[in-house]
Amino acid sequence: MLAEEPVLVGVDGSEQSVAALAWAVAEAALRRAEVHAVVINDHPSRDSAVEQVVEEIAERFRGPDTAIGVKIARGRPAAELIRRSARAQLVVLGARGRGAAAGMLLGSVSTKVATHARCPVVVMHEHRERAGPVLVGVDDSPHGQRVLRFAFDVAAARRAELAVMQVWEAPGAEFSVVLAPPEELAEARAAAERSLGHQLAGWREKYPDVVVRRHTPRGHPVAALSDMAHEAQLLVVGHRNRRGPLAALLLGSVASGVLHRARCPVAVLCADAQ
Repeated sequence: MLAEEPVLVGVDGSEQSVAALAWAVAEAALRRAEVHAVVINDHPSRDSAVEQVVEEIAERFRGPDTAIGVKIARGRPAAELIRRSARAQLVVLGARGRGAAAGMLLGSVSTKVATHARCPVVVMHEHRERAGPVLVGVDDSPHGQRVLRFAFDVAAARRAELAVMQVWEAPGAEFSVVLAPPEELAEARAAAERSLGHQLAGWREKYPDVVVRRHTPRGHPVAALSDMAHEAQLLVVGHRNRRGPLAALLLGSVASGVLHRARCPVAVLCADAQ
């Protein structure tokens, strides 16, 4: 029996959206869910041509146990996909690309959808079969436990190892070019290791078959996660939307950073999602 909520895929006919559909079909099979291929088309006179293009793409992935429905929608791509994410269990998008199907440029909407959707979003750069670990970045925030649950679920379903990373830096390092004393570096590393151990408490018992590797590198989270993502089959991160007069001054989040730098699929879970 199929799950009630579908896996939603934004399709525009580009190679990256095809890669997103391929990844979504494999993931939907693990979740026993239907795939909805959604294309935004604001020109009703082109509906038939658009539907034909997307149906031809979908037909490449259909099988006896693979249900793919094609949906044509109107409106602004990011807003429409965010709206539909409230009724999906997962949204999958290509990182960029415009195809012949419609005027939906996925690269202009993938980051916005990933950081505002009501369900987890996976953004694809390319589709390659990988046997590496599932990599998850944590930061001891309240949202971190939900991010960990998603990562453990994915690793268990794929029978993959789970690499859990918490990146650290010496206090005040962002304001000084002077190397911190060794004792401060040692304490910062130890604090990160204690924090990671606290966050993982209880998860081994819930997922006894998942092999967990802990990583506490020093550096910037975006760089450290992106570097390790070269060997991963999926990178999972959380995102907290900041509001208020200072929000526009922020240089960007870890989620938006790895969406641009990591080469493997990236899953983003917004803190204010359902």
